[in-house]
Amino acid sequence: MNNINIKKVIQIPDEVLFIIATLEENGHEAYAVGGCVRDAILDIEPKDWDICTSALPEQMIECFEGQRLIETGLQHGTIALLIDDKPFEITTYRIDEISGNNKYLRESELINSLKEDLSRRDFTINAMAYNHKVGIVDFFGGVSDINDQIIRCVGNPDERFQEDPLRILRALRFASTLNFNIEAKTSSAIYRNKELLQNIAVERISVELNKLLVGPKVGNILLHFPSVISEIISEITELIGFEQKNPYHYLNVWQHTIMSITKAPADVVLRLTMLFHDIAKPRCYVEIDGIGHFYGHSKMSMDMAKEILLRLKYDNDTIEAVTQLILYHDADIHPCRKNIKGWLNRIGEERLRQLVEVKKADTMAQSKRYRLGKLTLLDNILSIMDEIIEQQQCFSLKDLAVNGRDLIAIGILEGAEVGKVLNHLMDMVVDESVENDKVKLLQIVHKEYLMPLIIN
Repeated sequence: MNNINIKKVIQIPDEVLFIIATLEENGHEAYAVGGCVRDAILDIEPKDWDICTSALPEQMIECFEGQRLIETGLQHGTIALLIDDKPFEITTYRIDEISGNNKYLRESELINSLKEDLSRRDFTINAMAYNHKVGIVDFFGGVSDINDQIIRCVGNPDERFQEDPLRILRALRFASTLNFNIEAKTSSAIYRNKELLQNIAVERISVELNKLLVGPKVGNILLHFPSVISEIISEITELIGFEQKNPYHYLNVWQHTIMSITKAPADVVLRLTMLFHDIAKPRCYVEIDGIGHFYGHSKMSMDMAKEILLRLKYDNDTIEAVTQLILYHDADIHPCRKNIKGWLNRIGEERLRQLVEVKKADTMAQSKRYRLGKLTLLDNILSIMDEIIEQQQCFSLKDLAVNGRDLIAIGILEGAEVGKVLNHLMDMVVDESVENDKVKLLQIVHKEYLMPLIIN
């Protein structure tokens, strides 16, 4: 990347300019601060713009009298100004102090120093401020570290991580998403303090894990910090260095897992699937004539992944998607219309497309001699699937030419029997033993279900 000049002009939204100007007109300092400055320097569009100021909360309220304010963060020196229903957080300069005996419970002390406020932040690249009058305010070398593509703690890294251990994962996450390296002292402190991650709320951990997994440098981070990741997912310890002794694999289980993650699209569901798809392999390992086998590892990996994701409090939709993909990641899909329609009926189009991506990623992390054939097969599967979708061929009950009302109208009893008959007809259509034609399907119902009743 081109070297960033500290006098770089950052494009700030009109709303942020208005907030800063209003505070300055009332005699206060005000700056855009933190991640939004970092992203703007990197020409990444910031998701949020945070403003810090020398104004105390009551002074901020006076400055924006008559405007729509949210005061729920007032005890921490923060208000949110709503402009066109979009909130912009404004916070008084502050430092954080440890409260009581709980070293992770911090209280905020409002101060009048921008430098002290920035000094409490986690990494140099997040400890910069900006306004158009002053330019970039960078007391701790954030611009230099952006130029050098480095993640470095502000001040003493041990202190920063002990103030908030989640910063350990944030360091890994920023390195992954920004494609940066972690500075040596910061890296060493990560290892020294990694056990502190066990004291962090799992909801905070899962957010950081998701972001880390979809970053372009995720492979490098997982390869160099496995013991840190193991602090939040202890089961990963079993994968590290576990040799597969199988002709389809040239990497150990952890190396294979990492490579498969990097080969999957940068999607949270797919990357989580690859992280856990072989997690049960060490527990399923059987060696026969010097060859390693992993019988039943898909089902056991699914069960383990579900337990881990529940422990990390993932949402139900993510858990369902990931576990289903893991269960089927090693299943056979044949490049023929009947088989693919059967898979479409079983798991739907979206999940089947995800499954093909999972299989591709898995294949790309296996021995080269088998890749081409498997990848060609998967491309054929996608082509046939596209044809089925484009031609609107029937593979689900919603596209079946008959429905429950049709069956009840000709004499099938309401209740479970209707579902049973519909599923039977669906199987026949998917198997292409009958056309998806209402008349022909009702004729089958008459013949197979209603006529036997009349005869009896």
